[in-house]
Amino acid sequence: MSSENMNLTLKVWRQRNGQSQGSFETYQAKSVSPDMSFLEMMDVVNEDLIKGGKDPIAFDHDCREGICGTCSMYINGRAHGPVKGVTACQLHMRSFIDGETITIEPWRATAFPVLKDLIVDRSAFDRIQQAGGFVSVNTGSVPDANAIPVAKACADEAFNSAACIGCGACVAACKNSSAMLFVSAKVSQYAMLPQGDVERKDRVIKMVSQMDEEGFGTCTNTEACEAECPKGISVTNIARLNREYLRAKLTE
Repeated sequence: MSSENMNLTLKVWRQRNGQSQGSFETYQAKSVSPDMSFLEMMDVVNEDLIKGGKDPIAFDHDCREGICGTCSMYINGRAHGPVKGVTACQLHMRSFIDGETITIEPWRATAFPVLKDLIVDRSAFDRIQQAGGFVSVNTGSVPDANAIPVAKACADEAFNSAACIGCGACVAACKNSSAMLFVSAKVSQYAMLPQGDVERKDRVIKMVSQMDEEGFGTCTNTEACEAECPKGISVTNIARLNREYLRAKLTE
């Protein structure tokens, strides 16, 4: 890939608020360094818009280190863009070619209503986690590190599940806008550890119920969620969620 700066055409979804009708608008991104991140490129475009007295493109961002999960963008028909295993803030412009047209949209899901431009309301994820409640722990002095033995395989699996950053790419990638990968990851990270065992049955029932109430679709079994997840969360978590839910309902 050439290190020379690029000129790009952006087709960006603009929508004033959740009640207004949105549409695509075309912008030029000039002299873009291939070493810029996608969000840095958006910053440059917004600077030009502000200088021209125009409303900048609204998009979510926070840490810009691939941890917070807020940079939710549909780029050229893929959640977080064409590179696997990265968020939009980790996507570099060298992944595109000079003169390319890039289409940028918000997540498309009923449960993720558009607030403005590329920003969607993902508070449904917060409510699902809140429905899961808490974990019961004994109060008092700090226990010995080895007081509760945890098998390494379980600890590793719980850690892998906890890597989910709640960005919503799984919902955006699913043709039914299912949140099963997200919910299963949050259920798994507790189900695999003894600390989460006390509320295990109540947690999975309440979280699945809240997921349905929020309006997310059913799992399609196409594994598009795993393919687009920037953290590589496995669909094996969905199988675990189904087992946890079935066991909880049978013994409720």
